[in-house]
Amino acid sequence: MLRTIIAGLRARTARLVLSSVAIALGVAFVTGTLVLGDAMNASLHDQFARSARNVDASITPSGTSEDGPKGITPEVLEKVRQTPGVAGVDTRYLASVPLIGGDGKAKNAWGAPLASTERLREFDLVDGRYPTGDDEIAVDERTASTAKLTVGGTVTLLAPDQSERAFTVVGTYAQGVGRVQVSGNDHVVLTPAALREFAEDRPPYEVVVVAAPGVTQQQLVDDLREAVGGDGYRFLTGEELTREALRQVASQAGEFTTVLLAFALIALVVAAMVIYNTFTILVAQRTRELALMRCVGASRAQVFRGVLAEALVMGLVASVLGLFAGLGVSALLQKVIGSFDGGTGAVSLPVSATTVLAAFAVGTLVTVLAAVLPARKATRVPPVAALRSQPDSGEEVRRTGVLRVLTAALFAVVGVGAIVLGMGIDDENASMVVSGGGTMALLAAVIVLGPLLVGPVNRALGVVPRMLFGVPAKLASANAARNPKRTAATTAALLIGVTVVSLVTVVANSAKETANAQIDQRMPADYTVTSSVHDRPLPERLATDLAAVPEVEEVAPTTRVYGDRAYFDGVPRDALGDLFRPEVTSGSLDDLVDGAVAVRDEYATEAGLSVGSTLTVRESEGGGSQDLRVVAVVTGNGLPDGLMTLETSKRFTRAAEGYDSILIKLRDGAANGRAAVEEVTDASPLAVLDSAAETKEQLNSQLDQVLGFIWALIGLAVVIALFGIANTLTLSVLERTRESALLRALGLTRGQLRLMLVIESVLMAVMGAAIGLVLGIGFGWVVIEAVSSDTVPFDLVVPFGQIGVMLAGAVVAAVLAAALPARRAARTSVIAGIAEA
Repeated sequence: MLRTIIAGLRARTARLVLSSVAIALGVAFVTGTLVLGDAMNASLHDQFARSARNVDASITPSGTSEDGPKGITPEVLEKVRQTPGVAGVDTRYLASVPLIGGDGKAKNAWGAPLASTERLREFDLVDGRYPTGDDEIAVDERTASTAKLTVGGTVTLLAPDQSERAFTVVGTYAQGVGRVQVSGNDHVVLTPAALREFAEDRPPYEVVVVAAPGVTQQQLVDDLREAVGGDGYRFLTGEELTREALRQVASQAGEFTTVLLAFALIALVVAAMVIYNTFTILVAQRTRELALMRCVGASRAQVFRGVLAEALVMGLVASVLGLFAGLGVSALLQKVIGSFDGGTGAVSLPVSATTVLAAFAVGTLVTVLAAVLPARKATRVPPVAALRSQPDSGEEVRRTGVLRVLTAALFAVVGVGAIVLGMGIDDENASMVVSGGGTMALLAAVIVLGPLLVGPVNRALGVVPRMLFGVPAKLASANAARNPKRTAATTAALLIGVTVVSLVTVVANSAKETANAQIDQRMPADYTVTSSVHDRPLPERLATDLAAVPEVEEVAPTTRVYGDRAYFDGVPRDALGDLFRPEVTSGSLDDLVDGAVAVRDEYATEAGLSVGSTLTVRESEGGGSQDLRVVAVVTGNGLPDGLMTLETSKRFTRAAEGYDSILIKLRDGAANGRAAVEEVTDASPLAVLDSAAETKEQLNSQLDQVLGFIWALIGLAVVIALFGIANTLTLSVLERTRESALLRALGLTRGQLRLMLVIESVLMAVMGAAIGLVLGIGFGWVVIEAVSSDTVPFDLVVPFGQIGVMLAGAVVAAVLAAALPARRAARTSVIAGIAEA
């Protein structure tokens, strides 16, 4: 029996290799994702550990009480320096140091002091040296790349008094991953004296200590706790600090890897369907061979093991191919991710034993499991079947139609029930999850019904080809319908991929249009001026200068007040209803006077507020407080927690420093209005001019990037499905060799035979794509309804242009998939084909 299996593998090598491609692509995605996750974990481990390297003890404010210390005081720092066993001490803090770019505008950047103890520097020098003078600076290599800075050049920072300070770049460095780098902000290093100009009152958030020789980390921590006093401070050894840093960020790589593995799972499901279909066809084609084997003494178990042995060999081959292809997938993903934040895009390809085992486990298990049912079917072939031909599955489908309908009905009931339940849940996230699960159950129902749907859908789709191409199209349509189970299995893989792609596309475009409508509603002004640096307000004189521009009709400056877990905007009273249009649910904005506040409906519910209530707004970070009377409850997306008058907000410390934004409305028919406004804003390095159109363009660009990334991930499943179509056609050509020869003998030309196979391929592809598009659009509507609310109503937007592109792509891909099978069929000799038994 072993020799028979080996001979069979040799005889069907080409078919098995072609089938292996589908599963190899799925394995490549899984292994690529695992390698990417290992690379990210290794990078994060190395870089986060960099902030704790050589640190023997760390002291930070515990923040356990409101009266506790807000930072490291000079007195505490002096006690640390005088503690026995301390060999080196440095403080760590960050200061906002806005960096002025080539366009003259400032952008967010953080500055850190250069540690005086060299061992405690959490940076690795890349080029040049660290600053030694107060007019020198070193910049992070990513910052140097994005800002186009070189060693020996100059960089300008914006001081708190809005003056500009020039520094000479003396070096570049690679920093350990921390909150700054994760946020994507620029990063620089200055001498402590130079940095204090930008953060005079900012206390250090951490003191790091190096122990003297012979002093253990725990002994040092105990001595520091005794010297400083444990009340209000947290003491960690260097080892504890390293573990805590790694624990805080370990989930970041894990979450991203989980998302990629979800897409890999879709690709594997599609690949498994292709493999199942392939073995089903192979078993059907070998009915006579398997029956003859039974006639000469092969047992059912031997036939079963023989089919699974072929699957095992194919799975091993696919695993090897997928493992090496996965390295390429990981390298590509790392390049793409690195390009998002202007990084260097360095590639690391760690291959662990877990990854190798996962590749072979996934590749072989998926292949073998997908072949189990066809293998069982092979054992049921009676020896008498050797004397007759294998029938098509149309009759079998009709016999099992009742069971299929009942199974599909069960999935449909579960799906509809989950959708109805999800729609009734108030929590948007839970509603989306439950309703999304319901759509997947409905998708399963459609897949189960696939063989019963093939006939009606095929007849509907075949109308136009039959009218245009005549006999070849009629034959193609008949071929696609003669074996409903095979056609359904072939198209199901494509159906899944297109369903997910169209669902995501519909949801993304609906979200895009909804966001654009919200922007139009919230931004009736022609232009908005905001600060390019988050903690630097716009100067008040800027609003005065803009109001003096002849082309400007109205200027409405706003302020922002940060309270206890809430924030409030100060707006001019005369701008309400014009440049500010919140929807009022109770009370009246006419009563919004000095000492009053209008609160957002969700915040009012959380805080238990209503019209007539008193709200105490206490400014964060030690600012003042005011008791304000609630005069209205408003609703709308993008609103702050509350609105107050400009005069009321000015009594808070931060709002008194300047404006958060300035809304501008031009005069009707004003020519060159933007240019006139830019003459004023260009003079300020903080002022950034924006319009609703520009805001929408930026938002749409971000959504398009996310959508493109998802298209690329799901596209792998679609590619695998198209391989399945090509594989099915190839096996069908081999199966129908004699039939094709007879058609040629009856007058069908080589071109008509090729056309027949191309149309058959297109019919299968369009069948899967069309059903997938219908399901995707419907499921998209379900998800949109689940996340829609009275505050943010989502409208269904069907991107017909993108849908047309998907359909056209499916047709082109189907034509390409049919190219080789059609060429093989056309080249087969008529005499040789008729002679084949």
